[in-house]
Amino acid sequence: MSARALDAAVEAARAAGEIALGYFRGGFEVTLKADATPVTQADREAERAIVEILGRAFPEYGVLGEEFGGRGSTDVRWIVDPIDGTKNFVRGIPLWATLIALEERGEVTVGVVHNPARGDLYTARRGGGAWKNGERVRVSDVSTLDGAFFVHAGLRLLREAGWWDGFVRLVDATDRQRGFGDYVGYGLLAEGKAEIYLEVDLKPWDLAAPRILVEEAGGRFTDLAGRPTIYSGTALATNGRLHDAVLALLRA
Repeated sequence: MSARALDAAVEAARAAGEIALGYFRGGFEVTLKADATPVTQADREAERAIVEILGRAFPEYGVLGEEFGGRGSTDVRWIVDPIDGTKNFVRGIPLWATLIALEERGEVTVGVVHNPARGDLYTARRGGGAWKNGERVRVSDVSTLDGAFFVHAGLRLLREAGWWDGFVRLVDATDRQRGFGDYVGYGLLAEGKAEIYLEVDLKPWDLAAPRILVEEAGGRFTDLAGRPTIYSGTALATNGRLHDAVLALLRA
């Protein structure tokens, strides 16, 4: 079943990407949601296209989407972010992607991450490995923090969420640090180009597809407290070898 679900998710992500790319290259209006984050016609139209395609393929599955919320079954459902990185999208930065995952009884079993602006398509299904544009990807085998490339997202959010001291300990312990944010960090990790990625202030649709991508690439995914969940608002992804050491530094 997961192979058919993955095919449907790829079809939906490509359709959404085509819509979003048209706006990205053309023009769009930006409005602010209640939480002061931006949303565009591209976000809404892309999510509608995704829900329509997935609904035709699997009418019995529910959906949890960023723009239109939840409907249908919560036992087996698609988790959708039509444009992850809307702030990049709005500023004309080509680091954004459509994220689609299938969650079955609390476990993410399929994930697709598609950035049409860069031509990147990441896919993963439980037990089937992680892939980028048809090539298998795997995490790195770096086994010491002093050799690790540490990727992070928004710094002010980390400070406000109370993780600043742990973050600074990680900065001091690692070889190289860069802020990419959004789906990009998980892609770099899954491809073995970085070893540690953490971010906060997250929703399930930000994390469902990246989680299975990281895990099927051989890495490990938890929240910043070490729990394997996409529902606590924080995320830590590593190549696996460094995970416990990172958690210990964050908690110290």
